[in-house]
Amino acid sequence: MDTDFLISLFTIIGVDIILGGDNAIVVALACRNLPAEIRHKAILFGLGLALLIRMGLTIIAVHLLEIPFLLAIGGALLIYIAYSLLTETENERDVNGGTSLWSAIKAIIIADFVMGFDNVIAVAGAAHGNPLLVMIGLLFSVPVIIWGSKLILNLFDRFPIIIYVGAGILAYTASRMITHEEMLAPLFQQFDYVALGLQITIITGVILLGAYKKTVSKN
Repeated sequence: MDTDFLISLFTIIGVDIILGGDNAIVVALACRNLPAEIRHKAILFGLGLALLIRMGLTIIAVHLLEIPFLLAIGGALLIYIAYSLLTETENERDVNGGTSLWSAIKAIIIADFVMGFDNVIAVAGAAHGNPLLVMIGLLFSVPVIIWGSKLILNLFDRFPIIIYVGAGILAYTASRMITHEEMLAPLFQQFDYVALGLQITIITGVILLGAYKKTVSKN
């Protein structure tokens, strides 16, 4: 495996870890009213179907990002998502899971579809058209959501700096999407320092602006 493949793979895994917490909370809320004996089934079936849907959406997104300038636009959108990760003070979730197995599964699928948009864009951008990376990244997200979410959320609470690391990973992915835009390739290939400078500017800009906005909102 070459360096670019490994960088993309670890970037996707980082994205899944950072963005997996919200999806885990969705699963918990959707299953909260179920009898204990069927909660596990609801989680497995719900996440299984949600994963298949997300795979399809991500593969579609990978191909859509081949449209001229759409990769750069996706990168700009991901910059906003990274900034929002730092500046959101409260994320209200209204998930009506119901009391039956099917109602909980349906709630998981719908909520994951709505809330998984940031993950789809991030994974598609980091994969750069490689379906294998898409599959590995999405398969990795399942155990993150099922087993690792509570740990991740606890770490966020205990060590807030991890959120900034996560925003930096998303910003880095966004910068790579923009610098890999085929329509802008002549600029970045001719002037290597422009691509590096843009990546540094995006990452530091997201973190500093997000930290400033977060500080202001607390005061």
